[in-house]
Amino acid sequence: MKKILTITFLLLTQVAFAGFSLKTTSFDAKKPLPNKHVFNGFGCSGENVSPALEWSGAPKDTKSFAITVYDPDAPTGSGWWHWTVVNIPSNVMMIEEGASGAKKLPAGSVEGRTDFGSAGFGGACPPSGDKPHRYIFTIYALKTDKLDINNEASGAMVGFNLNANSIDKASFTVKYGR
Repeated sequence: MKKILTITFLLLTQVAFAGFSLKTTSFDAKKPLPNKHVFNGFGCSGENVSPALEWSGAPKDTKSFAITVYDPDAPTGSGWWHWTVVNIPSNVMMIEEGASGAKKLPAGSVEGRTDFGSAGFGGACPPSGDKPHRYIFTIYALKTDKLDINNEASGAMVGFNLNANSIDKASFTVKYGR
């Protein structure tokens, strides 16, 4: 009986800790970012394709989602925003590769302005010779259907709104250097 209770407890514990998660099928997050998802400009010559992202285990009271990609290692004193997407409907659990800029994001979604200066995905592009940078991909579960954000909103403005409305979040990090 004691063994059955222990096994049951362990199984319930694993389910309880499964929680909100984010993954990509576009690359292996344990390996350096492929050139396909590197910026094309600023001295970089990638394809600048936004990756496919999938999430699961969101809190039941989630009303919308938001995605950010942020480089805390950028030599700016404040990091670098590579992508922000808000107002993703709560019934959506993935976006396909290349969705940014191709009108393939879910209806109602809004991409904010990156630190490259325009709305949409801006791939990795650390300074040449710098250590590999970390690119943090995050999905936010939000308590509101819509954030009052347009495609001119900076990463800081998006971040402020996300922190004020976040229920939960999940992330993974990938590195890239050149």
